[in-house]
Amino acid sequence: MGQLGFGFIFVVGYFAIFFIWGTTTKNNSVVDYGWGLGFVLLAWSLIIRAEAIGIHQWMMTGLISIWGLRLSYHILKRNWGKPEDFRYANWRKEWGRWVIPRALVQVYLLQALFMWLISFSLLWLPERQVLNWGWMASAGLLVWIVGFSFEAIGDAQLRTFIKKPKNKGHVMTQGLWKFTRHPNYFGEAVQWWGLFLIALDAGGAIWAIISPLTITLLIRFVSGVPLLERKYKERPEFQAYAARTPIFFPWFPKKR
Repeated sequence: MGQLGFGFIFVVGYFAIFFIWGTTTKNNSVVDYGWGLGFVLLAWSLIIRAEAIGIHQWMMTGLISIWGLRLSYHILKRNWGKPEDFRYANWRKEWGRWVIPRALVQVYLLQALFMWLISFSLLWLPERQVLNWGWMASAGLLVWIVGFSFEAIGDAQLRTFIKKPKNKGHVMTQGLWKFTRHPNYFGEAVQWWGLFLIALDAGGAIWAIISPLTITLLIRFVSGVPLLERKYKERPEFQAYAARTPIFFPWFPKKR
């Protein structure tokens, strides 16, 4: 079985476990716990089944592990013991008696498909990878570090902000959040562009660009940014913040 086929079977089986969990607990938010961890397990599964492993694949697996484990821990710590996330709760109301089949397709299998597509940089690595670490891989590592920094620091800044009682009901506008309304989402997308460059340096197929394109389009236009923007758009404080702060790509805020 080829890498693409193995990867597809892996992600479907993986999210089937979360479907059973979410269905029995009536909480589809549990799928979020598995997002980062799933990439980690898939990356290491590819290492285990590979006949020859190059430095690029080791590096990509290590970077994905750092990203995925941090993200899963962050989400687990943030959401454990809390009610179902507002996104899934709203869908549960909308879907009514069809909630189980629709959740299977639109939550779990859809995320499995996205995980498969985003993993293309790994899944399309050649069996005989380039041995030398080139300039493109170094550029990719730098890009990944920038992306990881935006995501990790952005999450930490928001967590600190939320912990302070005086900030309840207010919008986070400091730190990295001063330059983009979604530094954590921006950082997550950037990391996959870095991984794509490392894969290219290893001799990977150009079609692996599907990986960073999928995560960028998904976060920016489908599941990440749009949902939060709609949640807060009626708040006057957020409207003022949005008027001066870029929605995704960081830049200096507009002067009032």
